[in-house]
Amino acid sequence: MRLLEEIIEHNSQFVEKKDYEKYQTTKFPDKKMVILTCMDTRLVELLPQAMNVKNGDVKIVKSAGAIVAHPFGSIMRSILVAVMELGADEVCVVGHHDCGMSALNPESFLEKAKKRGITQDKIDTLRYSGIQLDDWLKGFNKVEDSVKHSVDVIRNHPLLPGDVPVHGLVIDPSTGKLDLVVDGYGV
Repeated sequence: MRLLEEIIEHNSQFVEKKDYEKYQTTKFPDKKMVILTCMDTRLVELLPQAMNVKNGDVKIVKSAGAIVAHPFGSIMRSILVAVMELGADEVCVVGHHDCGMSALNPESFLEKAKKRGITQDKIDTLRYSGIQLDDWLKGFNKVEDSVKHSVDVIRNHPLLPGDVPVHGLVIDPSTGKLDLVVDGYGV
């Protein structure tokens, strides 16, 4: 059985048994916070437990490296929607140690893309069109600096109200230990 078929089969049982009932909540975050974190698989259950949040408490937005790559991209829009439309009063960026984005290398990435069937012509077209692939595909050296950068982009966004604190944390994906990088109340 293929993965999608397994998911659909499980879902049928999930709905039939009404297992969804224990997860029912509203679309508004009870703790009035939006968290931007990494898509790392180790954080799926660890992060909420380490931060003492449960279903319905917060909005969680995920991106590779917990990076806000562009102030007018979909990550920033999601954060602003959480604040303006869904009642979040605080923002928290949570990066993590041993992040795959710290090792991201544009040349290596593009070589893997070619092995998966992306042609050099497509890559050349992107570059010719003005896409700075070397910048867009570059990782970071230090997770704390990356978290500070994302906090700075969010905090200085012209559509984010000045009374919304933006915090920055780094989590250890092995232990769940959180280290404070930016205290948004102190800014």
